[in-house]
Amino acid sequence: MKNKILNIISICTFALFAFSCQDLDRPELESFPKDASQPGGPLKFYVAFDGTSTNPLMNAVDSIRAKFPSDNPLASIDGASAKAVQGAKYKYIKYTSANDFAQTAGSFTVSVWTKKSEMKTDHIFSMPAVTDYHWSGGSMFLLTEGSVATPILKFFVKDKTGEKWFEWVGGNSPLGIYNGQWHHLAFVYDGTTSTMTLYVDGQPHAFKSEWTNHGNVVLEPAKITGLKIGAGPQEFTAEQIANNGDDWLKNSYTGGIDQFRMYSSALSAAEVQALFSKKK
Repeated sequence: MKNKILNIISICTFALFAFSCQDLDRPELESFPKDASQPGGPLKFYVAFDGTSTNPLMNAVDSIRAKFPSDNPLASIDGASAKAVQGAKYKYIKYTSANDFAQTAGSFTVSVWTKKSEMKTDHIFSMPAVTDYHWSGGSMFLLTEGSVATPILKFFVKDKTGEKWFEWVGGNSPLGIYNGQWHHLAFVYDGTTSTMTLYVDGQPHAFKSEWTNHGNVVLEPAKITGLKIGAGPQEFTAEQIANNGDDWLKNSYTGGIDQFRMYSSALSAAEVQALFSKKK
């Protein structure tokens, strides 16, 4: 009996020690924004940037899996709802992944609030890939370019069977989104129709971009090396930064970013409208 009691005490002591040693590199626990969707639902990644902690990593935590970024050098600003982040040249927020988005996103939605008043070719987000996977250096990214008068949005996807640029250019330009005000953008890809619908401030754009006969996307998680919020898929070298370099596949977003979400489903028009009207 004595040996049995000693064994139990030893096991409990070890368990307590092991528990106390978990996640030592993670910021101390505080409250952070949570969404109604729980792990396993269609919302795979969500960061609200609403934290008020002095720790910038806590203010950019994903509330679906409590995934902390490895770096958040962006300043906190007033957002579409509560707080947001201000993009800056050569700076972006780094995550190891978008949780299981890549494994589950046959159809998908990317939703974000943005605020931009200057014209610069840059990226709201990107999912970089291993070397030689694609010439762009990425598996998925959202490129903004054009002019204040004629904005251009290009959403790029590379999957197991092909690649596609979903583009809103020329006569299909989403007018007015670079006017220095907060705007809600949602990119909804429906694998059943092979089309992507752009929603601006809750309303569907008239033009739908089609990936002819493609069906569900099949992303390759083993090829994807992370998630960036506020930069393109490639990295600037120290020399390029020192020389004030500029490169459309590397540029950082210089506008405001708020309420970034990634879903493994094609949201309905009503669901997108709710994100806009409730400023989510």
